Amino acid sequence: MDASLVSPPGAQPDFIRWHYLWFVAAALIVLVTAIFAGNIWFLDWVHVMSGVLWTGIDLFMGFVIGPIIRSVAVPVRKEIIIRLTPVTLFLMPTLSIMTSTAGWFLAVQLGLTQLPWPQFGWIAAALVLVTLMTIQGLGYLLPTSVRVCLEVRKPVPDGPKIGRMMSRFYYVVASQGVMQIAIIVVMARLATGV
Repeated sequence: MDASLVSPPGAQPDFIRWHYLWFVAAALIVLVTAIFAGNIWFLDWVHVMSGVLWTGIDLFMGFVIGPIIRSVAVPVRKEIIIRLTPVTLFLMPTLSIMTSTAGWFLAVQLGLTQLPWPQFGWIAAALVLVTLMTIQGLGYLLPTSVRVCLEVRKPVPDGPKIGRMMSRFYYVVASQGVMQIAIIVVMARLATGV
């Protein structure tokens, strides 16, 4: 078991686990290798695997973990948030970067960016969806998660402040889930031919 996840009673694990950067670097090396190798199968594999992980984790967090966190006692909620946020701090941005970058290069290699309208509309839909999800994720969800995690780590967290920070959070998570499902529809259409 990861030693950073085990802490003595009353102690909090490190907030930023810098050793996770090795995993991020390894994932990005795989992405760059797939792009420069020119192998469509490998690039498609990177795109699909990172997309499946990004979508799966987003949907699982939004529709399974989110309701569980809201329904447990505050001390349990605090422990979950303290341990979950440092992991997602590295994982989710990496998956979103890998999915969208591999997807773009794959679309270019397959000639999908040269399609005439209305077929190009499917590519445009994918670009709009991934852009909106990335902006929401990196611009709102991740910073809000970090702020909430920092607040709950305090000896006496400010409950009303956390409530204000989280007031729109679950709606944004739900919209991410809807967009994730929409992009699955778009990807299925692209995979079966436009």
